[in-house]
Amino acid sequence: MTPIEQQIEGIVDGILEDYRHGRDIDKLDTFRHPDKQILIDMIGKLFRIVYPGFSRDRSYRIYNAKHNLSMLIEDVMYNLNKQITLVLRDTMPEDQAQEKAQQISLEFFRSVPSVRAMIQTDVEAFFEGDPAAFSTDEIIFCYPGLFAVTVYRLAHVLYTLGVPMIPRIMTEHAHSVTGIDINPGATIGKYFFIDHGTGIVVGETTVIGDHVKVYQGVTLGALSTRGGQSLRGKKRHPTIEDNVTIYAGASILGGDTVIGRDSVIGSNVFITHSIPECTTVSVKSQELQFKPRNCSGNCRECPKPEPFWEDQARV
Repeated sequence: MTPIEQQIEGIVDGILEDYRHGRDIDKLDTFRHPDKQILIDMIGKLFRIVYPGFSRDRSYRIYNAKHNLSMLIEDVMYNLNKQITLVLRDTMPEDQAQEKAQQISLEFFRSVPSVRAMIQTDVEAFFEGDPAAFSTDEIIFCYPGLFAVTVYRLAHVLYTLGVPMIPRIMTEHAHSVTGIDINPGATIGKYFFIDHGTGIVVGETTVIGDHVKVYQGVTLGALSTRGGQSLRGKKRHPTIEDNVTIYAGASILGGDTVIGRDSVIGSNVFITHSIPECTTVSVKSQELQFKPRNCSGNCRECPKPEPFWEDQARV
């Protein structure tokens, strides 16, 4: 064994010894936890179920819609059932976890038509709310906001069915892809429109009504999380009533905070108390300061430098 091989062997032994502390980060049984890549693949297949005419599997050569859908559902249900079983095994025996997972999987797929009905309203809201959109097809194919909302709506069903971890893995995947962070526990009504989207945060106990429009950089968050786990299950995030528009950079915080219906929240405001219905909230114009600075001399407002030969003539 070479010296470097001896060094590597010693490093391996040292890290293996470090695994024996029994901490949260020391778990070695990879087969007791859900497989993130399988769940991400499942999201892609669920999108083919939600939007059947917008994607295809090149390996399928069957052009009968019923057969295609049957194959997709069997595929997703098998993996979903298996992944739910894994996350339930910590709270119940294996056989009970398997039975419960099967019930949840069936209930999840029974909810697909109602989820698609909600998503249709979102597509309509995106199209009506964005004059840059040429068609609903463009929105479904291109818009990260709709991707994040669709993943949220699917994950929210699993959340309400009591599935741990998996809904969060799904929405955090959407978060990593789009920059839009919607907790699967949030409650969001019909015709939800996210414009641009990057940097949006929607907390777990947020309640959003119908026909709400949210722009980039908006935070619907908790006023304080210093209580840690003692705050679990409590209303920590705001309620946004129907027909509210929230412009870029606004922060609305607190479980007791209610934004009344038909209100408009302007850019960069910071709100920690309730706002009455039919109210516009904005920041008073900020004072702008203008100071001179060294310039290259190429801008229109600066005096033009004299030609080089004139400088030489003075010497």
